[in-house]
Amino acid sequence: MKRTFRVFVLLLGLWLLFDLASHLAAEILWFDEVGYLQVFWLRLLTQLGLCAIAFFTSAGFLLFNLAIANREGDRETGGQRDRETRETREKRGQGGNSFPPSPPLPIPPSPHLPPRLSLHFLLPVVLGLSALVGLILIYYCQETLNFWHFLEKSLLSSFYSKLGTQNSALILLLGLTIAILSNYQFCLSAIALLISLLFGFLLSARWDKFLQCLHSTSFQQTEPLFHKDINFYVFSLPIWDLLASWLLGLLLYSTASVALVYLLSGNSLSEGRFKGFSVSQRLHLNALTSLVMLAIAFHYYLQRYHLLYSTDSVNYGASYTAVEIQLPIYTWLSFLAVAIAIYLLLRVIILSKAKKTSLKSVPYPRQLIYALGIYLIIAAISGKILPSAVQRFIVQPNELARERPYIQRTIEHTRQAFNLNKIEAETFDPKGELTAGILQENNQTIRNIRLWDTRPLLQTNRQLQQIRPYYKFPGADIDRYTLKKEGGRGRGGQGGQGGAGKLNAQALTEKQQTIIAARELDYTAVPQQAQTWVNKHLVYTHGYGFTLSPVNTVVSGGLPDYYVKDIGVDRGKGSLQISNEAIRASIPIGEPRIYYGENTNTYVMTGTTNRELDYPSGSENVYNVYDGRGGIAIGARWRRLLFAEYLKDWQMLLARNFHSGTKLLFRRNILERVRAIAPFLRYDSDPYLVAADAGGTNSKSEKTYLYWILDAYTTSDRYPYSDPGKNKFNYIRNSVKVVIDAYNGNVNFYIADPQDPIIKTLAAIFPNLLKPLDVMPDALKSHIRYPVDLFSIQSERLLAYHMIDAQVFYNREDLWQIPTEIYGSEPRPVEPYYLIMKLPTAATEEFILLLPFTPTQRPNLIAWLAARSDQQEYGKLLLYEFPKQQLIYGQEQIEALINQDPVISQQISLWNRAGSRVIQGNLLVIPIEQSLLYVEPLYLEAEQNSLPTLVRVIVVYQNRIVMAETLQKAIDAVFQSKTPNTPAIVRPVE
Repeated sequence: MKRTFRVFVLLLGLWLLFDLASHLAAEILWFDEVGYLQVFWLRLLTQLGLCAIAFFTSAGFLLFNLAIANREGDRETGGQRDRETRETREKRGQGGNSFPPSPPLPIPPSPHLPPRLSLHFLLPVVLGLSALVGLILIYYCQETLNFWHFLEKSLLSSFYSKLGTQNSALILLLGLTIAILSNYQFCLSAIALLISLLFGFLLSARWDKFLQCLHSTSFQQTEPLFHKDINFYVFSLPIWDLLASWLLGLLLYSTASVALVYLLSGNSLSEGRFKGFSVSQRLHLNALTSLVMLAIAFHYYLQRYHLLYSTDSVNYGASYTAVEIQLPIYTWLSFLAVAIAIYLLLRVIILSKAKKTSLKSVPYPRQLIYALGIYLIIAAISGKILPSAVQRFIVQPNELARERPYIQRTIEHTRQAFNLNKIEAETFDPKGELTAGILQENNQTIRNIRLWDTRPLLQTNRQLQQIRPYYKFPGADIDRYTLKKEGGRGRGGQGGQGGAGKLNAQALTEKQQTIIAARELDYTAVPQQAQTWVNKHLVYTHGYGFTLSPVNTVVSGGLPDYYVKDIGVDRGKGSLQISNEAIRASIPIGEPRIYYGENTNTYVMTGTTNRELDYPSGSENVYNVYDGRGGIAIGARWRRLLFAEYLKDWQMLLARNFHSGTKLLFRRNILERVRAIAPFLRYDSDPYLVAADAGGTNSKSEKTYLYWILDAYTTSDRYPYSDPGKNKFNYIRNSVKVVIDAYNGNVNFYIADPQDPIIKTLAAIFPNLLKPLDVMPDALKSHIRYPVDLFSIQSERLLAYHMIDAQVFYNREDLWQIPTEIYGSEPRPVEPYYLIMKLPTAATEEFILLLPFTPTQRPNLIAWLAARSDQQEYGKLLLYEFPKQQLIYGQEQIEALINQDPVISQQISLWNRAGSRVIQGNLLVIPIEQSLLYVEPLYLEAEQNSLPTLVRVIVVYQNRIVMAETLQKAIDAVFQSKTPNTPAIVRPVE
């Protein structure tokens, strides 16, 4: 049995070693393939170094103290036994055997013998210390799991969810307590090693924070309380907090475990009494407690800086109570802890010098307990009770006067952290003077009014363009393209149903807002009978193509007017159907295979004896062999063995489909791909596809044209005084644009905000990772857009923090809100939307992101925020505020006017019969010159097999509401005096 067990352990060890080696080798090969091997080595070595330092330091310190405690406990127990034996012999006398032994007489306790700790005192103390040890372990387990990357996908997710519940934590704590009482020496040593391992993981999980601290960049700005540069709070304070938590946990566990060893040694619990702490034991406990007090002093010293993130007052950050009361309290608590630590060290010196005297054991170290008890009482009273009393009885009766300077700090720092201070604010005074001539001057704005929302377009795509069940459109994105046109698309392209229009001889270019949707392959939709290993990893390898349609036009039947659609219709010039030669000249297509995307969650092998499914063509399929530059060569058998273990897929070793040119493509999901390379960045939720000639080529030097653009952010939760709101961070910058080649898998990171101190720090750490935006190909620069996620975060913060006066902010006199609109039949908050329009201060039309605001509890518009996206003006924010004395209709009011119109309401009710329903699309507020135009599309869809079609467009301006078949007809009805050829519903607003 022993030999079998040893063989099993040996094989298990070899297997674990091989698994670790395969993971390391696979990661090295993958990072080498994507070109960021240096990033991987820096990350790995930093993590290993931090883990080793934390583990060996912690384990060495804990085990050393436990060894001393066990030795001293055994020594005192043995010495006590010897003393008891000698006393017993002396009591029996030494007179020989001449007289029979007399019965023992009760001996009064000697005044020189120390009192002993009885069971009813000993048991609660032992249980409390055991519970403290268990709590320390549970706490650091939870902290470790919080840092565990990809927790939801790991096998520990269910354990973590159970550990997070109160009942499960109590059960685990009870089990640990019982285990410690049953075998304290083994359990305490095992827990010490486990906690040391957790410490190592916690420090290594923050590897990027350590590197940022070592390469910190100045913010060139100080906060007003401690007058420290903000880089101290963003880069250094998180590391000091982590070290403080490490030291405090290490010392608390060491002290509690050593005390347990002393209390449980000599079978004291079973005998029901503890014979007392010896001098050497008191020396040990005093020394450890002194170190604990130094760690507590360090903790309170750091807590002073955490006052800048306080939420206990009317403002975020340090308030009057925090500055005037809590700050001195934390300072004095820190000094008091240092004083107690010095006192305990002096006690150690005194006891060590008096060790050879006749000092006896004591049941408990009085001075130690008194010092700790007094400190806890002072900390509880001063740390909680006193600030609450001052806040209630001194601050609240005169809150504004006392909090005004601190509210001002919160306003200023929140605006800085979310870049709201860079917003250019102007007054927008609608004149209501729009005419047909002014609209003609703003023709490009009118031509790009978005009638197609992404939701109904995706529904239509899934019905018309999905082609096969295994093709999916995971999303649709708004972008703009510069199109070459011969004379333009004519009036029919402005929301009409006339297709491309007539072509003139003169070539023109114009900027057109479009919706692009990638046709990706979703292997889960492959028929169950066909879901074999070969199909999953060798045949169904990629998606194909995309749809591209203008946002403002429809064809007969109310369907989207696709520029690019279908598959397999024109193999000579690209297998996607292109509407005309002007589009073909404007938008590069090539062979638009998508091997890397949002939905590519499987790993595949290419270049095998099996051909890969390219696209269906009629009753047959067209096949292809991947010739991209991505992938890792696995022709060698040792590489197949390595990746079989790494991917836990042993079919790779058994398959006979591979040859010398076979490559493995994994981490094809673009979000997973970029997070593996740069996990220290926060990524946008919506990557978008771009068709552009950006210099990418396959292995045959043929151009590839499809790229994903993904916005990445640098964030921090340590910006002083900055109110995070609902976010987990209180500082954000859109500092990086990530470009991923959809065919080759290349990933490039470009610095979009070189002024950001965090990105400067990261650039110093990873000089080969981040590139300047200037080197991005121009074809991709023209598609950069201001990200919706960032814009939404800034808009939410602007609702309150547009108020820059402390009194106005305190009174919430001018609080804004995001307006609501009816979408379909349900109210929902208005989402930011892209427009091509000319801003009031701009000379030409540009691509902007816009969102209107309304006052709290009132539906009229109060302002609108615009983010600019074109290259020269990228990143600029403009806020246009309406005069407060003038009523400007908001979305809710316009929706009410539309829905209460009897003719429009009757028509909508007529459509909403059994089997179909009307969807009211996004109500767009479009600023033109010094006026506002409201446009809302109406879609009709069937309840079964939904295929939304655009049936009407509603235009509202001033006191007129028009519903017509096309946008142009509705505009003509509003702004032209003559009656249009087709009837339109025109209603005056009462």
